[in-house]
Amino acid sequence: MAEAMLPKLRSVDARPVVHDGQPFILLRDPLQLTNRTILIPQSLGPLLALCDGRHDVGAIYAAMMIRFGLRLTSSTIDRLLAALDDAFLLDNERFVQARELALTEYRQAPCRPALGAGQSYPADAGALRRQLQGYMDQAEETRPLSDEIRGLVSPHIDYARGGSVYGQVWKHAAQAVQAAETILVLGTDHYSEDCPLTLTRQSYATPFGILPTETSLVDVLAEAVGPERAFAGELHHRGEHSVELAAVWLHYVRKGQPCKLIPILCGSFQHFVQGEADPQDDTLLEAFVQAARAVLSGQQVLVVAAADLSHVGPAFGGQPVGLIERAQLQAADDEWTERICAGDASGFFQAIQRVGDQHNVCGLPPIYLALRLLSPVTGAKLAYLRCPADDADTSLVSICGIALR
Repeated sequence: MAEAMLPKLRSVDARPVVHDGQPFILLRDPLQLTNRTILIPQSLGPLLALCDGRHDVGAIYAAMMIRFGLRLTSSTIDRLLAALDDAFLLDNERFVQARELALTEYRQAPCRPALGAGQSYPADAGALRRQLQGYMDQAEETRPLSDEIRGLVSPHIDYARGGSVYGQVWKHAAQAVQAAETILVLGTDHYSEDCPLTLTRQSYATPFGILPTETSLVDVLAEAVGPERAFAGELHHRGEHSVELAAVWLHYVRKGQPCKLIPILCGSFQHFVQGEADPQDDTLLEAFVQAARAVLSGQQVLVVAAADLSHVGPAFGGQPVGLIERAQLQAADDEWTERICAGDASGFFQAIQRVGDQHNVCGLPPIYLALRLLSPVTGAKLAYLRCPADDADTSLVSICGIALR
């Protein structure tokens, strides 16, 4: 049966919102093939689940009526599917063609542009310097550890909420950042379900200039994990903010001086969390770790995990966070940061797996891999903060800053 008759929803950015006092689901394309967004009533959420490539319109109509008690006309379903298709949210040939065109344009561009410039931080270099320096000026005086630092855990939340933690991390690590010959940034890939590691040969731009990606090292790493897998999700680099927010800071701390950059996005560990496999035994991750250690040996290297911790509350599909939940969140975060500071990659993963990742730790993959790469390693916690994630202060994102030595 033709794919158009069996609609399949892609992995998309879906968020609960309230519009005119009514609950809706906001759908956006994480690859940003279009700027269009779609609002659908929350009651139609089951319809999205039925768009799994196995149900035609008739089956969707019947399931909505029989299983969920919602009587929809076939024309209503057709209009919704057409809207999803127009926004490239269905996994079909139209989407594939749009993605390939976007990927070609991305690779042919002079650099990967600073997506957040003018939106989440100033596009003007002078204004950005003043903002970042302000965060560093507010940070506590650093201890004499900078020349020992081999890695960092730094947030990837927006600067407005996480500025105090960013300032503490990057002020503390300034000497190590300035001395580094090569900086490997491991960032969370928030929307990748099947690309554990995603490389790119494209260089990252910041308002301070361009950080050149060391393509020769990227090619060695790609060969180790398999070029097809290494670049399968490359377009994610275009819209993903995690590496970018670390790149801006390292470029600033280096006073605009470039260095060799290796930007890597780290995909979901959900199948590991569910017990389908153990990351310690994963051949792809092991091949990457061994290859990275080999190509970076003999160099002054800094490994940065651009990673947040917990995401809890209604903004992330959970219950409102009250005093008890805040205490539980603090206890969980404390355990995880202790495992990180102990250099215990397996213990860090297992602590999150034990609770089924109920706190949605999006920084699990990059932090785990940073610990594997740097092992043996120990850490010092520099800062910790719980940031609001909704207007009612019932959703939270926790972040931390850790120096790895």
